[in-house]
Amino acid sequence: MAVKFIASEVGQGLRRNLSMTLAMIITTAVALAMLGAGVLVVMTASASQVKYDYLNEFRVYVDRSISLEDPDCTSACGEIREELEATAGVASVEYKNPQETYEEFVDLFASTDPVLVESTSPDALGSRFTLTLEDPTRAESVAEALGGVTGIEIVQGQGELVERVFSVLDGVRNAAFAVAVVQLVATVLLIANMTQIAAYTRRTALGIMRLVGASRWYTELPFVLEAVIAAVVGALLAVGGLLAAKRVFLDRVLAEAYRANLVERITTNDILLLAPVLVVAGALASALTAWVTLRITVRH
Repeated sequence: MAVKFIASEVGQGLRRNLSMTLAMIITTAVALAMLGAGVLVVMTASASQVKYDYLNEFRVYVDRSISLEDPDCTSACGEIREELEATAGVASVEYKNPQETYEEFVDLFASTDPVLVESTSPDALGSRFTLTLEDPTRAESVAEALGGVTGIEIVQGQGELVERVFSVLDGVRNAAFAVAVVQLVATVLLIANMTQIAAYTRRTALGIMRLVGASRWYTELPFVLEAVIAAVVGALLAVGGLLAAKRVFLDRVLAEAYRANLVERITTNDILLLAPVLVVAGALASALTAWVTLRITVRH
């Protein structure tokens, strides 16, 4: 009997305040979607960070003519190696001959860009040195020193590219969290307002129930459940929005970063694993807001 009564009260309450219920569902969906987006970016950045042990590396490509004349790095290339090893701030120097450089290129792009691999001949890439720095914060001074070494074609610092990628991710995360905070505040205010209005419209029935011995929890539970149901529906919409955004937006925007293996992919499983967290968070926040509102503003 009690369950039937509470279910009836919840249904009537949601229908009675339909416009406000829809508004709360929408704001909850936006808030949780933004919160979920921020969490996904944090997860992706954390998972991607392990890729960047080479942040303190420089890749130094030897002049093509020297690479062809001295693939074993014993004469002209060997002199370049000695200069690199003597450069202040360089901890170690690793050498790859043209064949090894080409094999590495094939391994990196064979699955992601086979057309590029087919169009690149084995002799198109020269020798390469990989320099590990003693202190990544001194990368700029090391780069200046490398500019004075003759026989070098390209000096490629790995940190700059990665920092640009992570700065974009940080910007997306901060924007998502900022919107989430604003929307969460709006959601809390809507829940509080909806609860107050619902309680006011049923104040006579609540007063009678209290007079005949109904407990406060018994009379408050329908209002709390109304807020929880609206929040759960909003959370499910947020999960659907994240799945749609991944397919329509994120996969396209981050396509180049994915192909270059710069960041970990945001997968459907990541979103589905996050879904229960968003649903529970929305339900708890709405239940707490409704309960606190009733305790503060409603006297019966």
